[in-house]
Amino acid sequence: MKKLLAAAGLAVLATPAFAADPTQPVEETVRQVSGYGQIYGGGLWLSELTDDTLWAAGGAVRINVPFAERWNAQGDFTVDAIGVDGESLHGVGGAAHVFWRDPASYAFGGFAQLNTFGSSSSSDIDIWDWKVGPEAQAYFGNVTVYAQAYYGGFEADFLPYDVDLMGIRGVVRYFAQDNLRFDGELGFHRTNLSVGSLEANFDTIAAALQATYRFDGTPWSVFGRYQYENTSISEGPDSESFDSHKLMVGLRASFGSTTLIDEDRNGATMDTYQPNFVMPFPFL
Repeated sequence: MKKLLAAAGLAVLATPAFAADPTQPVEETVRQVSGYGQIYGGGLWLSELTDDTLWAAGGAVRINVPFAERWNAQGDFTVDAIGVDGESLHGVGGAAHVFWRDPASYAFGGFAQLNTFGSSSSSDIDIWDWKVGPEAQAYFGNVTVYAQAYYGGFEADFLPYDVDLMGIRGVVRYFAQDNLRFDGELGFHRTNLSVGSLEANFDTIAAALQATYRFDGTPWSVFGRYQYENTSISEGPDSESFDSHKLMVGLRASFGSTTLIDEDRNGATMDTYQPNFVMPFPFL
């Protein structure tokens, strides 16, 4: 789907409101299986490439299982899709996280992720990518700082070139109340294509803002997210870049947690980068 190139770049994070801490210190709760499922819908805009608005939709399920002393295993399942004019591109993925966590201070571990891709015009093609890397979180009262890095590859049996993936991302989560969370995210993601002496890079700077509100005493949350990406495509001395803007609203249902900050410190707290264009670089 040739309209759907790759994307990236802006940044958002700090606010002086971090100095205020309306929440009480988070205490470790009874360790139990917990998680959430969510769905979203919205639009994707490519300001330099087309005046069309692409639709965007998807969802995720994340489940955390505590085991041994402070060790946790989390499993993720994600679905993302975009489309326009009867064409669509979709990605289906899964990830496994294993990490050690002290809910009062920090968490650290690693993850592995696998995604498969398809489109309405190439349903019989097997295309996938994989990523592995470390991740860590630090807890400061009502603020969570999350860092993640990865290396991986993009695979298809018929590709005449090697494709390497690498990236890093940082997230700040600020809890204005126990059930009101604001996220700021910034990341750099590179897709490197090489065949013989020829090499091309798709470099994406991605930034996002998200607000999530959970209704008190219920498992239900609503959220809105804006993600901006600037992608620079370089091949030898030549380069070009473009922007994309993705706006999403969604609904989440949680289990095994009482509030958003409880979910963050004791439940399914890890996640993975979801690019605006579903795939790590334009292909289908």
